Formats: sequence, C-alpha cells, structure tokens
Amino acid sequence: MQIQREGCVSFGEARLAVWEEGIPREWDAKVIWERKFKREVFKRIIQTLNRIGWTVGEQTHIFTDNNSRHCVKGNLQADLKIRGRSIELGFFQSVNTPDRADHGGRYQSDKEKHMPYLARLEMQRTRTRIRDYLCNVFTGYTFKASDRKCGLGGMTSIEWINADYVSKRRFGPPDIPAADYNSVSGDKKTIQHGSQVWTTDRKGRWYQGTAFVNINNMWWVAYGKYGYTNKACFELFVDRPADIRTKKNERARRQRLEDMIARAVAGMNYQRAEVLRKVLFPEPEPLFMILNVKDGVYFRPNYSGYTSDTIRAGKYTRAELKPYLGDADEKDDLKAVPISQAA
Repeated sequence: MQIQREGCVSFGEARLAVWEEGIPREWDAKVIWERKFKREVFKRIIQTLNRIGWTVGEQTHIFTDNNSRHCVKGNLQADLKIRGRSIELGFFQSVNTPDRADHGGRYQSDKEKHMPYLARLEMQRTRTRIRDYLCNVFTGYTFKASDRKCGLGGMTSIEWINADYVSKRRFGPPDIPAADYNSVSGDKKTIQHGSQVWTTDRKGRWYQGTAFVNINNMWWVAYGKYGYTNKACFELFVDRPADIRTKKNERARRQRLEDMIARAVAGMNYQRAEVLRKVLFPEPEPLFMILNVKDGVYFRPNYSGYTSDTIRAGKYTRAELKPYLGDADEKDDLKAVPISQAA
C-alpha cells in the first residue's frame, strides 16, 4: 500500500538527498510533522540499508544525537542524517584518500572519483535501491536527475561536452571549425573538431583523446568513457610523440631541481648542491642570472616570477639568455649577472 507524501529524491557528489515541502510553521504542529517524517521516511531508509547488507549503528563522529547514523558495508561507509524536512546519506571510504585521510575520508574532495571501483558500484547500487523504494512507496515522491553529472551512472564525457554546448553558461554554441589561429597545435598542425590528439596530464605523462572545440583557443579533450579536460591548442599534438613513455615535464623538472639546489645552498650542503648542478647542467659552462636593474630583482627559474634572493634566482646558460638579451649582456632594463658575482 502506498503512502501519501510529496518529496524529491536527488543524487549529488557521493550522496543521496531527500527533501520535502509543507513543514508547518507552528511549533507543536512542526514537531508532530518531523516525528512522522522520521518514522515514515528516515526509518524506511534504515530498513532498506539493513536489507541490502549494510550495518547501521550509532553515530560517533561530531553529530552523535538520535538524528544521525553511521552505516558500514565492507570498505564503504556512509553518514545518514535527518534535519527538519531533509535527509542526507553521504558516502565515503578510507582506502584511497590522497588529500584528506583524516576522519575516515569524510572530507576528501571528489569522493566518487577516488572511490575504488567496487565501492563506487556499491554506492550507486545503494542509492538506486533507496531511490526506487521511496518513489514506489510514497505517491508524491519524484526523482530529480542531475543533468550535468559526468561519471558512473551519469553522462559520458562526450555527452557532457555536447550538453555544455547548449548550457546557459555559454553565449551560444562554439564556432566549428575553430578559427585558424585557435587551432594550431603544439607541433604546428591544424586541430580538427572530433579528431584524435595527444596531450599530457599534470605529471607530464602522454595520453590520447578526442578534441572538441570549446572557446577561443581552448579545447575539450575527452578520454576514456568519463574523462575530459580543458586544454589550450598549443598543449595538443596531432602527431604521435616520438617516445610516449618519456614524460614531457621539462619545466617542472627544471623548477624542482633549481629549488633543490637553492635549499642545499641555503643549508650549506655544498656537496649536494654540486651534484644537483651537474644533473641540471651536465656540460661545464658559465651560468648567469637575469637581473631587472630598475626593480633590483632577479628572474626565477623558467623565466617565471621574480625574487631578490640570489640563491633562489633562476640560473641560465648563455643560450637561455637570448630570448630576453639576445647576444648582449645588457638590454633595456635587463642585465646578465654571472653567478660568480652573486656574493
């Protein structure tokens, strides 16, 4: 037998939410309504969790009153809370929590992304079972699907990109094909909408994806079933790299090595600094710093940023001075300073 209640069930980032309207303003009537909401809806969610293998017990984390429960099934955990006219079931796990391992993984960002595969499947199964049960037992319950979600149980990456083309955040669909100056790849080829391209992740590893026009010189790159990223045209390559096993992380490597040398020098560990210098500059050649004479500051490594500290200043070979100084030692407000004069 169905029960007359009106409400909305929705899915969020690793959570299920239930929301009802019509809570009375008068205090006594409000208390009676909340008790009935807890008895008819909150209790049924607990019963459903128990039926599908979850262990539901007392909450011991922060909210320990009778309106909160801690749920466990294998490596997957969930906090079940009721507040007024809303109920929330938030899932989390502690197996893979690279950013926030504290509190059992409750505060890890992108929870669904970091969940192990089987835990993510169990979360999706649990949410679906509870949603189907509530929408069947209560006559006025509806499910509000998220039309922007990309991932397991939602849109694929290509579906998400197509949805983005007609979303309200845009001023209109993108121009296809893109203008010539917005479609020149890093290897000086022309990127075609829907073509295969190569690019790198944040660690410099190569991977292949499908390029779709976004805006100006930015392109969506879809990879796998659910993965997508936003890249500038010069970060994309049409031809396969000569060695896809070699990371494209020259700038990050340079920055890291120079920072390590600076720390070694600051700590007076000159032997380590010399070893690192030979790794970064294997050929014995003069090294320079680039000084902005007007402001009295030096370029940092990779020509990125400024510092007044000669230890943290970037070190450059004669060839690396050319983009700013050409063949001269001084040009405009810039001056090449040999590192031997740093002291």
